[in-house]
Amino acid sequence: MSNTVLDVNEKPSGGQLITLSFQHMFAMFGSTILVPQLVGLSPAIALLTSGIATIFFLLITKFQVPAYLGSSFAFIAPIILATQIGGVGSAMIGGMLVGITYGIVSLIIWKSGYKWIMKLLPPIVVGPVIMVIGLGLAGVAVDMAMNIPIPDTDLKQYSFIHFTAALVTLLTAVFCTVFFKNILSTMPILIGLIVGYIYSAAIGIIDYSAVKEAAWFEFPAFLIPGVDYDFVITPHLILIMVPIVIVTISEHIGHQLVLGKVVNRDYIKEPGLHRSLLGDGFGTFVSALIGGPPKTTYGENIGVLAITRVYSVYVIMGAAVIAILLSFFGKAMAVIATIPTAVLGGVSILLFGIIAASGLRMLVEANVDFGNSRNLVIASVILVIGIGGAKFVVTESLSIEGMALAAIIGVILNLVLPGRKEAATQDLGKLNK
Repeated sequence: MSNTVLDVNEKPSGGQLITLSFQHMFAMFGSTILVPQLVGLSPAIALLTSGIATIFFLLITKFQVPAYLGSSFAFIAPIILATQIGGVGSAMIGGMLVGITYGIVSLIIWKSGYKWIMKLLPPIVVGPVIMVIGLGLAGVAVDMAMNIPIPDTDLKQYSFIHFTAALVTLLTAVFCTVFFKNILSTMPILIGLIVGYIYSAAIGIIDYSAVKEAAWFEFPAFLIPGVDYDFVITPHLILIMVPIVIVTISEHIGHQLVLGKVVNRDYIKEPGLHRSLLGDGFGTFVSALIGGPPKTTYGENIGVLAITRVYSVYVIMGAAVIAILLSFFGKAMAVIATIPTAVLGGVSILLFGIIAASGLRMLVEANVDFGNSRNLVIASVILVIGIGGAKFVVTESLSIEGMALAAIIGVILNLVLPGRKEAATQDLGKLNK
């Protein structure tokens, strides 16, 4: 490959390894720390587990797939809901169940092949569910951007000065996305957070007291089952978290196809979809086991690979090691904790919008025909049930709701409505994050 600077198993020199690894670390950093900030988990644990999960992923895929695993946005709403119902421990148990589900699916794919899952999860199901993920969180992003808590109450009030911080953050991220090229184009979230943070400091809405008190070296806030919370699995918890794999497995397949095109390999066949899916699932399980959010392969890092034409797994490993080391840097983690909610809200407006738009993009790229009443019905039902907050109550303590219910109904409709074979010409391979 004449355009390749470093191929998958080629080792860069020491200085080159550090520089290239930092590029990948910065590309994933903004999104990886944003998820725990939104759901009340530790950014340090998110960084630590992203590095650990990536190393396990590389091992399981036999060092053939240069992918980085960061925090998954698909699980934001389920984690919030699980935490509200049973505490943060429930969200961690749910993450472990998701990882186990990945493992079961990877085992089935290993034994029976992968074509069945592409037929089960066509774009007409996955696209609208992805749109539900983004649009369902729109209210959360806007609330974070313009409202602040009223002291000693559970109420919030509009704050113009905080909203300006959100707008500065949003506009910076938009500008980077549209106008920046090369490596900087893969880091709009990180750059938006930095500029929004500087603006927030200038207008005096940041409290640095926690930074002064933080130690230079500090262990992340681990959450261990049986120590920090009771390990209790409930049917409700399963129904909140596990159905989301309908989306994340589809996303995983799409990333492997895109990554394969970038590095000129067929990762679905070698090392195999079952291995990459198992790596993703094992990374998610280990992450939840110590208090981190579920993981997914990151499109941002695939973008870095495409731009630099450096495909070395050693560079990805280097980024993972840097993330692990940074997670123990107490001062840095304390600074991250001071990021104003408005700044997080500003960048979330763009991110959640991009998630929703990527679902629409999938439908467009797959040439889904909405003149076909079958497709129109499936998409319509998924969108309204998911965004509308529909709930299927089985018992007082057991219900399926929101995105999980929308995903399940979408799969069922796709299986039972006539005309599925005709619609199966749509190509899941065009899936992109």
